[in-house]
Amino acid sequence: MGALYRRTASRKGKKRAGISVAHAILRISYYLLTRKEMYVDLGEDYFDKQKEQSIVRYSVRRLENLGYNVTITEPNAS
Repeated sequence: MGALYRRTASRKGKKRAGISVAHAILRISYYLLTRKEMYVDLGEDYFDKQKEQSIVRYSVRRLENLGYNVTITEPNAS
């Protein structure tokens, strides 16, 4: 919810972000109650990871359209 608040507040302001988070909580509550499931948090950096992957895909596509051969290697996790 914190990530949703920060993303919305940067674009639409703090008051609108608060309403947006409250609405998200209501939607999640309804979903969980109607399906009798447990809440699973995606993590604080979920949206950052999605954005990173989309940036890489977009950059590779642009380079390939320009005629380059692109190979991607994962960074070493040391």
